[in-house]
Amino acid sequence: MNNQPNDLLKERIRKARGKFAAMAATYFIGVFNDNFFKQSALIMAIVAGRPQIQGYATLVFTLPFILFAAPAGFFADRFPKRSVVIAAKLLELTAMIFGALGIYYVSWTLILVMLGIEGLQAAIFSPALNGSIPELYPRQYVIKANAIIRMISTAAILAGIAAAGFIMDKKGQVGSIPLNHILVAATVIGISAIGVLISLGVPRYPAASPNARFPWTGPIDTLRTLYEISHDSLLAVSVTANTFFWFIASLEVLVINQLGLSEFALTASATSFLIVSEMVGIVIGGLLSTKLATGQNWYRVLHPACFTMAICMLCVTSLPYIPDTIRTPLLTGTLLTMGAAAGVLMIPLESFIQVRPAAHRKGATIAAANFAAFTGILLSGPVTNLFNWLRIAPTKCFAIMGTSAMIMALWLFLVLRRENENN
Repeated sequence: MNNQPNDLLKERIRKARGKFAAMAATYFIGVFNDNFFKQSALIMAIVAGRPQIQGYATLVFTLPFILFAAPAGFFADRFPKRSVVIAAKLLELTAMIFGALGIYYVSWTLILVMLGIEGLQAAIFSPALNGSIPELYPRQYVIKANAIIRMISTAAILAGIAAAGFIMDKKGQVGSIPLNHILVAATVIGISAIGVLISLGVPRYPAASPNARFPWTGPIDTLRTLYEISHDSLLAVSVTANTFFWFIASLEVLVINQLGLSEFALTASATSFLIVSEMVGIVIGGLLSTKLATGQNWYRVLHPACFTMAICMLCVTSLPYIPDTIRTPLLTGTLLTMGAAAGVLMIPLESFIQVRPAAHRKGATIAAANFAAFTGILLSGPVTNLFNWLRIAPTKCFAIMGTSAMIMALWLFLVLRRENENN
């Protein structure tokens, strides 16, 4: 009799595997395509001597997460999440058609339009898919499920960024059009179409809040949700730390592109591999988090992970003074370690934000957390352009980022110590 709840739990997890596989595959396809396209466009911008495009691209991609967070949360709560996911994938296909034309004709306007539509698609997609995980699995399995999703999505990021570097290094012309542009355009449309088909396998559950009202006030409604979150101290800390993480992560990717291509004169493939090494670290850290972030005091891992990230960023600052023969291996190892710390920090935060809210408010809460996180990402674009305007070398930018991460680690230590005392 004592084993019955445990057996029922295992049976529920076993039955969920097929449905989870469809969710994971849908996520993989979207993340791969998104990162493949963005990395290809960013490499094009830097090679064309237009690094400011990176900041503009970040701006137009993240604005929908801020402007449409409340409707995205509404859709995830008001309608079956499967229907929302499928609609979002159709919108992604539309975005990729614009993006393919932009790459083909080297139209920065079309590329930015595509990123804006893709941002809207991702804003709608995220609360629906992430809100489905607590519906599919019991609470105690959510961190593990998120670690698996993160591992799969990180593999998609790795594949997308690596493929972009590989294809953008391809030489040749087809008529007057560069071969690599044609390959990028064909890839994003084909993979997006496959993603629409796979999304049909996402599990269907009844709407969590079928009587929810549309949030006509938009961002004001999201700010109200954030105010509600502020009354839950641990959830508020989690959303704040998550926001900082995505700000610093977005800023770092933009800086790494310039670090590799401009400061260290690496190839597009080698520069993409730097980001790949960090993503591998995130997979490792995500798996570690399933062992480290357990029990009631799961948050004890947060400030050590943030501190480790800060130390790694500060170490990058010394690389210009390291001999060329060992510089790249040291940079790769540092980014791998930084990624592992990021994974330990990120997975528990995302999981807690998913499981903490009441069922009828999960979509709204996840969308509000996305609103905050993408406000941070949005700021990373202007900050990158500010660094460029001030002519701050990428390695010096890492010193600034490392200092800010150290301050965040100290804040987490102090505020979570109070949380621990209250428990």
